[in-house]
Amino acid sequence: MNDERRLRGGTAIVGVAESDLGEVGPDVTALDLVAQAAGRALDDAGLTIGDVDGLFGHSAFFPMPTVVMAEHLGIRPRHSDSTATGGSSFVAHLRHAAAAIDAGLCEVALIVYGSTQRSASGGLVSSGRSFLPSYETPFRPRLPVSAYALAAARHFHEFGTTREHLAEVAVAARRWARLNPVAFARDDLTIDDVLGSRMVSSPLTVRDCCLVTDGGGAVVVTSAERARDLRRPPVYYLGGAEAQWHMNISQMPDLTVTAASETGPRAFELAGLRPADVDVVQLYDAFTINVLLFLEDLGFCEKGAAGDFVSGGGVAPGGHLPVNTNGGGLSYCHPGMYGIFLLIEAARQLRGEAGDRQVAGAHVALVHGNGGMLSSQVTALLGDASVL
Repeated sequence: MNDERRLRGGTAIVGVAESDLGEVGPDVTALDLVAQAAGRALDDAGLTIGDVDGLFGHSAFFPMPTVVMAEHLGIRPRHSDSTATGGSSFVAHLRHAAAAIDAGLCEVALIVYGSTQRSASGGLVSSGRSFLPSYETPFRPRLPVSAYALAAARHFHEFGTTREHLAEVAVAARRWARLNPVAFARDDLTIDDVLGSRMVSSPLTVRDCCLVTDGGGAVVVTSAERARDLRRPPVYYLGGAEAQWHMNISQMPDLTVTAASETGPRAFELAGLRPADVDVVQLYDAFTINVLLFLEDLGFCEKGAAGDFVSGGGVAPGGHLPVNTNGGGLSYCHPGMYGIFLLIEAARQLRGEAGDRQVAGAHVALVHGNGGMLSSQVTALLGDASVL
């Protein structure tokens, strides 16, 4: 049996970039943002579009995503992957790219995404039906927010978690965003602001919900051998894992335990690391409850203890664990699917290029993607050369 541990340190992220973010206007398409992000990431790596022979991506804007994107970018890849697990897809693509490069299926992999969700929708997201016909459909839930609200309510019931705990997550994200010049929301935000904001699906207010923005991102991955000669310090892939336990929230076995409880331990084992070894954490924060659930399931604190863990600025600048250092989906950007931006920020932190929000001594980063309604969970561990 092939041992996945062989992938540790064999590939590296060598280029990252965002497209223009926020609200790009009606004359810019999702494919325009794909091209913009791809060009910037390749330039970051010191490579060209002609070097790319592996293409990875997902989109809600067009079918056959990698075929459409390859044509638009002028790439004829010998390997492509359009795995679609919602916002977690791009963290899964990193794992798949590492395996593909190791197997000789490609040498330079481009992971890319673009979305004009805000411009296309006027800043609103339609809701009120399930993704698939299910037991939930007759109740006309407001999805996906109602699904996450169910998880939050159950966490409150079982562990005494409060709305103040959720507000701590939103405020921490905003404090990080205030250090990020390209973050969408940079005005001051307090606990009282979150608690007093409009209720969307109890107990989640509008400030417990992610932004609706435009934006794209790209990540370039290649072999560790080739990475040594490129423009930026390599950010090595150390290990990762994927799991999915349900699609509809009514089929989630326990609303307070996600499949991150499976992917976290597997990823740490493959990387030869523990939660205590992680210097910076990037979590898919579509809703504030996500951060609490994932901190627990990934092993940073005990189940039910995340409320206290984040209190008092625990995951904010100056806290005991830097989480979502770009401002996250809550304050930096969230163009429909957020996973690729987790990778971009982790790479910048490990390269020491995060400016005012740089975490001192960052050598190991954990990235965790979420898709659907707490449905698909993907964890990856990244590190600089010091941890090989």
